[in-house]
Amino acid sequence: MRIVIKIGTSTLAHPGGRLNIRRTEEICKIISDIKNAGNEVIVVTSGAIGMGSGKLGLPGRPTDITTKQAAAAVGQCELMYTYDRLFGKYSHTVAQILLTASDFSHGDRHENLKNTLGRLLDLGAIPVINENDSVATDEIKVGDNDRLSALVAVSAGAELLVILSDTDGLYTADPREDPGAELIRRVEKIDGDLLALAGGRGSELGTGGMKTKLEAASICLENSTDMAIAGGACPSVLYDIIEGFPTGGPDPEKVRCTYFRAVKDEKN
Repeated sequence: MRIVIKIGTSTLAHPGGRLNIRRTEEICKIISDIKNAGNEVIVVTSGAIGMGSGKLGLPGRPTDITTKQAAAAVGQCELMYTYDRLFGKYSHTVAQILLTASDFSHGDRHENLKNTLGRLLDLGAIPVINENDSVATDEIKVGDNDRLSALVAVSAGAELLVILSDTDGLYTADPREDPGAELIRRVEKIDGDLLALAGGRGSELGTGGMKTKLEAASICLENSTDMAIAGGACPSVLYDIIEGFPTGGPDPEKVRCTYFRAVKDEKN
């Protein structure tokens, strides 16, 4: 199957922005194993601005566009060096693709993107995708990497998108504030009540939050693509989610995630 895995900043980096080496190594090892099993994998990665901020010694995520772009330029180098080194240990080749919104909205550019992704997968490479933060302005920004990963999944014809985040999934309330909050295990329809459960931004170094993940899920479900939100602190959850896909998703009693199941036969 063809799978898109989105890795959030909070999964890749420590709170100060420096690379979480042990976790990143584990993620790359697991993705390599998933690919070795015969799957095609695309990685959508966050972390360029956060890691660049850490490498530049900034006190936190920058707020002005120029410093964000500078941090992204520094951090993207470290990201790709890391992915190339870690996937190379398992004999896998990575390919960097940096995108802006126009790569999806412009017909010819979108077609070129789809063709490039398809050919890279045919050649056995792992496309590693990020937004081109070093040049992107408000006019050409995708918005965030949750939305980007959904657009990539649809463009690539992927069956499944998995978003690794700093939370196990969608809860009935903010689990950081309400100890009684319960994890919602399965979703087949996104409505106003569900959107109301989404809070604000996630980690300090990231840009997204549950709202952006639900927006990504809406894009996926509208295009008959399944999606899951799972905790990046335990990357082995990828095995359970992928193995559960053929039967409609992982066992909700055993796997901690929110699984968004696309109802294929209702697609027009």
